Amino acid sequence: MEQKYLNVAAYVFFHVDHIEELQENLLQFCNEKGLRGSILLAKEGINLYVCGFREDVNALQRYLHGKCGIPQMEYKESWSDFQPFRRMLVKIKDEIITMKHDAINPEEFTGPRIAPQEFKKWLDENRDIYVLDTRNDYEVECGKFYKAEHLNVKSFTEFAKKAQDLDENIKEKPVVMYCTGGIRCEKASSLFLKEYGFKEVYQLEGGILKYFEECGGAHYDGDCFVFDERTCVDKNLQISDKYKEI
Repeated sequence: MEQKYLNVAAYVFFHVDHIEELQENLLQFCNEKGLRGSILLAKEGINLYVCGFREDVNALQRYLHGKCGIPQMEYKESWSDFQPFRRMLVKIKDEIITMKHDAINPEEFTGPRIAPQEFKKWLDENRDIYVLDTRNDYEVECGKFYKAEHLNVKSFTEFAKKAQDLDENIKEKPVVMYCTGGIRCEKASSLFLKEYGFKEVYQLEGGILKYFEECGGAHYDGDCFVFDERTCVDKNLQISDKYKEI
């Protein structure tokens, strides 16, 4: 069966002006194009998960970076044979990813990125690194990197507090952190470097979704949780077999 729905995930941290006007314009544009998903807007940036036909998604991308003046974003793409979102939402929030740690501003400072192929190379070589999954516990249950540890958080708002309890010896190792698409690590890496005394912290560029796209499932156990009706996608960015009949 041909998969006709394109799913895209993207974000960027930048100062947003005229946020209410942007909200109204984006909702109108997406509805006119028949797109569904969610777009979160805050003074700190934009975070989106949108699905529709290729030409309509591409039209949204041109609209975002043209008329709306939003900086370029890296889009993580996957395909599905059904529309995994029920409606289109454009919401204004205090943060595009809620950490509740006001001192952290990824637009000004964040950890360096490590490309998926380079991260795979480090894992191939069994380097002495600490791999940290920054996602929530129910996401980790769907799958994670074999070498990864996680903090058993129910919500990303718990992350900063729980990270304070990490062993001091970890601060001497290179740390590679990851999440679904990268956005949580923008804040988490900044926190580790600015406030928690870590010396070398990298964030996996594009998160698990980009890693699957470039490296498949190497060094990864299971699937990747996604926030739509697909629930989890596998290493081929297809809906996981576990959830096809649900």
